[in-house]
Amino acid sequence: MTNNQTLIILIITLLFNIAFTCYIRKVKGKNQLKNMFMCVDALLTIWLIGLIMQLTLSDPLNIPPVYFDYIVYIAICFMPIVIFFIGLIFANTKIIFKKKYLLLFIIPILSLLVLWTNDFHHLFYENYSVDFKINVYGPYFTIHNIYSYAILFIGIIYLLRFSIKNSGLFSKQSMLITLGISFPLITNILGTFQIIPMNIYITPITFVIAIFCFAVAIFKFEFLGVSPIAMQKIVDRISDSFVVIGEDNKIIDFNKTFINTFQLKQEKLRGENFIDFLKLNEKYKINIEKFEKSLEKIKKTKKAISFEQKFEEIDKYFMVEITSINSEDTLLGILVLFKDITQHKEDMETIKNKQDLLIERERLASLGQLIGGIAHNLKTPIMSISGALEGLEDLIKEYDQSIDSPLVNSADHHEIAKDMESWIPKIRAYIEYMSDIITTVKGQAVVLSNKESMTFTIEELVKKVDILMKHELKKSYIYLNIVMKTNENQILDGDVNSLVQVVNNMISNAIQAYDGKQNQNIELIVDRNEDNIIISIKDFAGGLPKEVQNKIFKEMITTKGKNGTGLGLYMSYSNIKAMFRGDIKFETEEGKGTTFNIILPIAQ
Repeated sequence: MTNNQTLIILIITLLFNIAFTCYIRKVKGKNQLKNMFMCVDALLTIWLIGLIMQLTLSDPLNIPPVYFDYIVYIAICFMPIVIFFIGLIFANTKIIFKKKYLLLFIIPILSLLVLWTNDFHHLFYENYSVDFKINVYGPYFTIHNIYSYAILFIGIIYLLRFSIKNSGLFSKQSMLITLGISFPLITNILGTFQIIPMNIYITPITFVIAIFCFAVAIFKFEFLGVSPIAMQKIVDRISDSFVVIGEDNKIIDFNKTFINTFQLKQEKLRGENFIDFLKLNEKYKINIEKFEKSLEKIKKTKKAISFEQKFEEIDKYFMVEITSINSEDTLLGILVLFKDITQHKEDMETIKNKQDLLIERERLASLGQLIGGIAHNLKTPIMSISGALEGLEDLIKEYDQSIDSPLVNSADHHEIAKDMESWIPKIRAYIEYMSDIITTVKGQAVVLSNKESMTFTIEELVKKVDILMKHELKKSYIYLNIVMKTNENQILDGDVNSLVQVVNNMISNAIQAYDGKQNQNIELIVDRNEDNIIISIKDFAGGLPKEVQNKIFKEMITTKGKNGTGLGLYMSYSNIKAMFRGDIKFETEEGKGTTFNIILPIAQ
């Protein structure tokens, strides 16, 4: 190749490298890996400019070619270190530049000093030529070469090792890295040991080819985005296991959790057919047919598929989620996610075993509260009936004495009969009131888990609540204001007694929220919103503490200290969800009050 041809190639290579550098600068985002590639481009630019100057200026200006090498070797000495840092950063995502890294620069700086003073000692070159065969190297050149190749090899090993670990030996990223590194590495080794004819102009050109390969990896496969190793470290920390498989069902990727959970060997997994893998692991007793059908189905749709699966060997339950990974309409792979729900299953079993006990405890607690109200509510009508009977007894005596009295005429008899008759409606009203109380209390004594389908009206609900809460409200000097904003004959599905207990519990909570303050108000508002009846219990007691708000329906918590069990709202929420297919929400404002809204679907 003539000097002119070499010069043209070098200029074209330089222009390409400058264009590539400008393109990288415009890429959004900053990270260490991108900065290192910018350094590589800068060194290549220095390298190419030095060689172009050597070709164009050496003969016209009668300057020894070796002096231009003083510029070129700035790039040659530091290029291995930059590639080393590229490998190191790729392996660790990001590094902190420590003082010990400065030691890496000792040999390159010493090499430059030896080269620049070569005329005095010839330790670097004994005889310099642009042709490797004619070059006669000094003793220091060997030290320089060993160090440079060692650092270069370490950087390459980092790149290849972690690229293969992350995406596989035959992934496009790994192949591009290998191809790019091979050009300058192999060319320089063969040229240095004079296996092939070579001059100093070939090396930078091969490095530019390497950078081009990296460019494809950078911009085609987002090599410089969130680096693959960073992603691998992130997914390895995820508690859920996952495996990524290709369209041919071969395993492409997985995380460390998957390996640890199923006690597998990583090196035997990548590239294996996922279905064959399941068949080989019969000890897990997996429903392989379900996996096969799900994988075939997911290839035809973007909708995720999920199902529960127990792995017998490790005694764990998983929620398996299978999702397609698509780029527009192209299927790139399939993500199989294994969410460990073993603890959840155990917790649900524990809750199920204790559910009856919890319900019974809450029912007994409510009945205990009712007893005080029953005693008071029955005491008043009983005393009234007793007074009425004494009144009737007096009238009967008076009537008996008047039968033989000549002073008593028929009009007097009618008057006495009329007085006796006036007591009958009073006694009847007291008996009806007692009957209502007994019916209501009897209903409240029914087991809460009774799932018998029933209907009731809003009027029935409000009447029962009013009867049962009258004593507690009166004792606390709290007023219950009932506001009816919808038809009181509206029919609702469910057990009215369970709903009464929920409403009563919330009214009791509102009473206790006032903490002994008297002459306060609670509002019971019944309203309709679209297809729902909303029963609101509103107090003005100052609102709920912030630490309670986020978990009020999720845990058995109480704001009453030792006086509360925490079962009330927890079980109320469960009852409304389970028995009425409804919901409970609340609104609270510090310093003002709290409103609990019981949302019930209207019977169709």
